[in-house]
Amino acid sequence: MTDHPNPKPPGFSTKSWRPATCVVPQPNRGAAAARNAGIRLAKGEFILPLDSDNRLRDVYLNEGVSLLKNNPGIGVIYTDAEYFGERSGRWHVPEFNLLSLIRMNFIDTCALYRKKLWEEVGGYDERLIGLQDWDFWLRVALHGGSFVHLPKIGFDYRVRQDSMTARARPRAAEIANYIFGKPEMACYKLLRETDEEVQNLRAQIRGMRGSRSYRLGRGLLLPARLLRKLSRCFH
Repeated sequence: MTDHPNPKPPGFSTKSWRPATCVVPQPNRGAAAARNAGIRLAKGEFILPLDSDNRLRDVYLNEGVSLLKNNPGIGVIYTDAEYFGERSGRWHVPEFNLLSLIRMNFIDTCALYRKKLWEEVGGYDERLIGLQDWDFWLRVALHGGSFVHLPKIGFDYRVRQDSMTARARPRAAEIANYIFGKPEMACYKLLRETDEEVQNLRAQIRGMRGSRSYRLGRGLLLPARLLRKLSRCFH
């Protein structure tokens, strides 16, 4: 557990924590630096980050750990979540798809993964003030890490207007440019740009299909298509 000099709630004390809890005092240098500090000292084989305002359920510990132990080829296990706070309901997270991850992040920080992956990619990028998890997962995938979705609720995710995620949204485009501007992300940047061009082209085609000129042209070509189909029947 990493600690920083934010205001503590009344009655806050580290003395009541379990003996196995390790508190790492350090200046507040952001979430990425806090995670890196804690993970750097961790002695376990697996890592499961949990933000202070979220609540962990037993799925990761009861099922996730066994999956990683019995399947050396799996690098990351992530789950669904249950919203609480300013939103309720289940957060249904999709199955892993690299292109979908390149488009946007859908895996929360609270995911179970092997510590060696954190070591291989160099940890979380401490220069980022938001979307550090997106950058981290992209680099894990780039280094060959495999992702498995466990379709169960693994944690409770608190939603609030002043969260770090909410504060990062206005700068999402700027942060994305930084992430995909890294030299190691060149191939992902190309995929992202190509995908955006394809999506724009599809939108233009859908717009054309609704136009009067498109419907008129389609109607004029219909007899010719019918004649081709008839000719195939007699050959």
